[in-house]
Amino acid sequence: MNYTDKVKEFYLKNIPGAKLKGNHIQATCPFCKPEEDEKPGVLAVYVNPDSFFAGYFRCSNRCTPGGFPLYFGNIMGIEAEKVPGYDPDREPYVRDMVFPTRNLNTELLQFISLMDKDKYEHFADFGVSKAVIDEMKIGYNGRYLVYPYFMENGNCYAARCILPARELDTFWFGDKKFFAEDFRIFNVQEIDRCEGGAMFITDSENNLLTLKELGYPGIAVPSIADLNVLTPERLAYINHIFMVTNNSPEAQLTTRSLATRLGFKVRLLKWPTHLKRDYNLVQLSRDKGEDFRTAVSMMIKKSKAFSPFSSPEKEYRGIIEVLEREKGKNLLGLSCGFKKMDRSLSGIRGINIMGGPPKAGKSCFFMQVSTEMARRKNPVIYYDFENGRQTIYTRTLCRLARLSGKEIRMKNPDENITKKIMSAQKIFKEMLRYFRLVTDRKLNPDIMRRQIDFIQHETRSDYTVVVVDSLHKLPFQDLSDRRTGIDSWLRHMESIRDEQNVSFFVVSELSRGEGGSYSDKPDLGSFKESGDIEYSADNAMILMPDWDLLDPISTIERKSTLWLAASRENSPGKVAEYSLEYPYWGFKEQ
Repeated sequence: MNYTDKVKEFYLKNIPGAKLKGNHIQATCPFCKPEEDEKPGVLAVYVNPDSFFAGYFRCSNRCTPGGFPLYFGNIMGIEAEKVPGYDPDREPYVRDMVFPTRNLNTELLQFISLMDKDKYEHFADFGVSKAVIDEMKIGYNGRYLVYPYFMENGNCYAARCILPARELDTFWFGDKKFFAEDFRIFNVQEIDRCEGGAMFITDSENNLLTLKELGYPGIAVPSIADLNVLTPERLAYINHIFMVTNNSPEAQLTTRSLATRLGFKVRLLKWPTHLKRDYNLVQLSRDKGEDFRTAVSMMIKKSKAFSPFSSPEKEYRGIIEVLEREKGKNLLGLSCGFKKMDRSLSGIRGINIMGGPPKAGKSCFFMQVSTEMARRKNPVIYYDFENGRQTIYTRTLCRLARLSGKEIRMKNPDENITKKIMSAQKIFKEMLRYFRLVTDRKLNPDIMRRQIDFIQHETRSDYTVVVVDSLHKLPFQDLSDRRTGIDSWLRHMESIRDEQNVSFFVVSELSRGEGGSYSDKPDLGSFKESGDIEYSADNAMILMPDWDLLDPISTIERKSTLWLAASRENSPGKVAEYSLEYPYWGFKEQ
């Protein structure tokens, strides 16, 4: 027997005279105590198996608050073990406090007695009846409407007073202890009544009143900011939560934050895009009139569970768009400017880690690749912990101008050098629109994410190239355990790669072999403190010099071989040979 059938059987057995009529169980309300000239209300139970509110009961006379089977069993004195949905391991929510003896219960009765026709018409203007106002025990103090905030023990210690003509004019009344944020839940007792079922959460007491008029259970907070008082622990035993707040970006952000904490049980109700800012349920009720119920029902049907996953539709559109963009392209990734390297890697994408001995030219190689990609209007962030801003910029100008650093800094250069410098500076200035150099050693993954978001927004691009020089000099929380720190950074790079569409160039050190030399064998074991490199790198490369590092630069041509040591999608092996064009600080692919 499924849950809905158990609920039907439970109510039919325990409500005297109950009869099933379609998707409702109806009977004379057993809780009503009418006067001699009044009739008892009708107790109705929703048992539609497709409804989130299946099992919810309420009286047409509103003699007692509605609820779900566990609450019904409690007020009927039925043993909990016999109620559908009972959890023997459930630990009830209890506030860690002693409630004071004095309360506002008697004063509220005086405020209720001051309610007159004009005050009820104020609520009728947005479709809320006198029966709902009386059920919620709303009163009037002579100038302000008084909304009582009852606690779980059934007593009221604080109330919010609102001027009818100007709702921003408001103040709290009662025990100051209960003005605090932790107690700002209007109709908080509804949470226990909805255990094992569903309910609404909204902002503003009046918005909740419109839902109560329709017969929906729910709670409200005074404002969007007060949603933070709701915790997963307090709402742990509610199966489905519908959230609807005013139509504003701030409200959407706050509701998503709460939904993230509460998880998959939350369903967010969205407003149509054409509605004005701050539109809410009160305004919808005014505008729709008798069609308000239908409008809310449609919003419920269209609501979607707050999910940590992308929707199937979005996933489908995403992959189709990628495939369309890749049609006819020779490379799956971005071009770095070196044809053989592009061909060997199928373009630049993913995490590309390059190792090599000290002074092999790793930094110089990535300086050239990254600045050339920036010249092609690919946004680049270069995180440098090795060379310094002046070195990187000067070497880039030398390469662009085909001049030495000494010639770049000449006080009175000749006309030819001047032209080269002017041309290089023009290219360099344009390149800097897409190139950001970061030397801050306080870098962390969150800062990196924000900087990537910024440059993508600034350049209107949906991808970024990130250079890290070098992996072993990234800031670590625990300097004594660099291996763990490297692995942690690699994990973050994987997430950033996937979530923000980033391609990484990462400089790594190599381990020394026997006798303190560097192995000529280009494999993953050559990387220093390799840790998770073999798992994280989409492409692991090694740049090996074919010249003596101790020889003077002027006496020998500096050539290096780039090896692809390991790759997820490409064949390992020799990529190409590169010669350093000194003193221009640029590599030439042989």
